[in-house]
Amino acid sequence: MKVGEHIRLAARLPFLAGLATSEETLIGGQAVVEGVMMRAPHSYCVAVRKPDGSIVTDSSPVVKPSERNRLWGLPVFRGMATLGQAMYLGIRALRFSASAALEEGPGQTKSREIPGWVMAANLAFSFGFFVFLYKFVPLWLTTRLKASLPALEGRVAFNLTDGLLRIAIFVAFLVLISRWRDIRRVFEYHGAEHKVVFNFESGLPVTVENAQRFSPYHPRCGTSFLLVVMLVAIAVYAILPFESFLMKFASRVLLLPLIAGLSYEAIRYSARRRESLLAVLTAPGLWLQRITALPPSNEQTEVAICALEGAMALEAAQGGRLALA
Repeated sequence: MKVGEHIRLAARLPFLAGLATSEETLIGGQAVVEGVMMRAPHSYCVAVRKPDGSIVTDSSPVVKPSERNRLWGLPVFRGMATLGQAMYLGIRALRFSASAALEEGPGQTKSREIPGWVMAANLAFSFGFFVFLYKFVPLWLTTRLKASLPALEGRVAFNLTDGLLRIAIFVAFLVLISRWRDIRRVFEYHGAEHKVVFNFESGLPVTVENAQRFSPYHPRCGTSFLLVVMLVAIAVYAILPFESFLMKFASRVLLLPLIAGLSYEAIRYSARRRESLLAVLTAPGLWLQRITALPPSNEQTEVAICALEGAMALEAAQGGRLALA
């Protein structure tokens, strides 16, 4: 794997983690490099289209965090645990998909599997990039603005400005990377994942033709979750009594798990109460999916179906009740 490929992989990482779904949700997934990962309650499968056109899969059983420890079934904690597990499975799926997508075909003589240290380095880079772009930069800009705008002296006004800058940076960066061909393909597989999940939830037979009839925009999506995280963060930061730049920055990093847990609860609540204010707040996430979930080709949809079939087959083998129509 060349240095340039490492950099391109790192650029993808912050946007590949799909939103882990709640206990009641049957099927969820995420896009990976040239493929899709699908997850059932107790199994997951990632399917990837190799350069030679064949599809390879990797699947394994999954144990819910709440089944390991009751603590992870409590409000807020369940969000932290479920999202943490989703990140772990997403990284595992990403490593498999990236390795498969780099294979040259049947004549390949050397393994192209990405070493663990490379993935670790990419994760460290991605986390640092995330903290810098979405925590440091908006806070620094707001602090500079505060020096010339007395209206930002108040805690609420300061954190609202900080939050709006963060969202603006997020949207601008999505638009920018969506012009990158490799990222657009990931976004197309993202759309394929959504279409196949919609197809499954409809009760119709899961086929390429049926899946293509559905929308690529799904309310239970990682893009929507990231936006909700930013909105919840505005409220949380507004109640913190810190005044120094260092303390504000440190709190923004250290409180990430708590904010993620609260955001998970907000989405869970809004999913049950469609007419609530929180449901209105999650609506912009669907608008953003016009950037991150693009219409897929039939071949990409076929890969998503393959991932779903693999997850469902393993689920059935473990005694699960889910079945494809």
